[in-house]
Amino acid sequence: MLQISFSTHTQPTAGALAILVPEGDAQSAAFQAFDAATHGALGRAAKAEGFKGKDGTSCVVLAPSDSFERIVLVGIGKADDVDAWAAEKAGGLAASLLGRAPKAALAVGALSGVLAAHVALGAVLGAYHFGLYQTEDKDDKKRALAELSVLSAHSAEAQEVWPSLLAVARGVVLTRDLVSEPANVLSPVEFAERATTLRAHGVEVEVLDRAAMAALGFGALLGVAQGSANEPRTVVMRWNGGKEGDAPIAFIGKGVTFDSGGISIKPAAGMEDMKWDMAGAATVTGLMASLALRKAAVNAVGVVGLVENMVSGTAQRPGDVVRSASGQTIEVLNTDAEGRLVLADVLWYARDRFAPRLMVDLATLTGAIIVGLGHEYAGLFSNDDALAVGLADAGAFTGEKLWRMPLGKEYDALLKSDIADMQNISGGRAGGSITAAQFLKRFVGETAWAHLDIAGVAWASKAKNGQPKGATGFGVRLLDRFVRNGFEQG
Repeated sequence: MLQISFSTHTQPTAGALAILVPEGDAQSAAFQAFDAATHGALGRAAKAEGFKGKDGTSCVVLAPSDSFERIVLVGIGKADDVDAWAAEKAGGLAASLLGRAPKAALAVGALSGVLAAHVALGAVLGAYHFGLYQTEDKDDKKRALAELSVLSAHSAEAQEVWPSLLAVARGVVLTRDLVSEPANVLSPVEFAERATTLRAHGVEVEVLDRAAMAALGFGALLGVAQGSANEPRTVVMRWNGGKEGDAPIAFIGKGVTFDSGGISIKPAAGMEDMKWDMAGAATVTGLMASLALRKAAVNAVGVVGLVENMVSGTAQRPGDVVRSASGQTIEVLNTDAEGRLVLADVLWYARDRFAPRLMVDLATLTGAIIVGLGHEYAGLFSNDDALAVGLADAGAFTGEKLWRMPLGKEYDALLKSDIADMQNISGGRAGGSITAAQFLKRFVGETAWAHLDIAGVAWASKAKNGQPKGATGFGVRLLDRFVRNGFEQG
């Protein structure tokens, strides 16, 4: 992970450098100083590129002088409009453009120390690369940015804020690492083993095996798992940073480490993407790491159901009926609608065991949410208006945007089964993400609950806004901010 330091030294004389430039302020004192050091190369390049500091724009100047190997200009828009999300975007873009220099500096100009720290967070995430299975070339072409010095007149304030944001960065990186792993490595058992490493940070971690889940009546989850040679697991993670005895807030994650679709098998094209059908569980794990690393003053529990959905002679069949932990029976019409079966048992278990103040689940649940919202927003469903508003506000702050979708008893008729309490799909394409959420609602009782369908935002097919291609870690920053905004004590 990119190493960050902060310095008040505002004019490096060599190496690789990024400069944040407000719109309409390209001739600021800082810009002029660096322009002078490069004998006017920055001004000439900015003019040639039409660079004026607009948000999200950039200009890369290669070898502008004998001492600088590259200088990157990153636009941040109107100075008064720069917020935490804008700062993070700029930091991510800067880090991605600094190239393969092992060390670099990033000048943030007149931004406050808090915003400078958010620039650093964006830089860490923008520099992320999952290269575990790539061997290095002899000419070191895969060298990556390793150290970044953030230059700020408010470095003391930035350093004070940074440890808390660094904890979030580490949680996002953990989530991205889990989502990026291939399914032949990250089985449910291996995922559970990695979750146990959170014990080193003070998280209580409990792992339930097949026998324990059978004893608890997890018929829906185990039905999904029965076709795989890889054993299922449920992992319970508890961070007790609040007052003893206070009810926790609960985060629930779908963890299908590979989804073939089961007997209702998926088309071959694109099936390799189904290694990241466990992104919801990865987000919950990364969030719990972040809360523990920054010693969040809250009681929180994370529960993730981990299975592999495979095709075999023991696999669940369309038409099977399973009994969930709640006692409700489910007719499985499509084995590729498996995530809701996993969540049905895990949601009920979290509600029954921990009596949480609220529950938020995350899942790459439906393709229908991508049809509706594309790759810009995650779908938000909730039975509680205040909870929905709190999540949406946190999403707006972090740039992990949510769009609220409807729930209603009218949709229940679409889940009616002739032989069981419900069926796992509606039988048609209309409202697919809504009926999936309506299905989950049957397992939360009266607990305040929100469901985030992250199918369209868990993976990026191309780099954007300082976000590298690949796993996004969507939800860690959002939920950490949600906790900060409304639930931490003291």
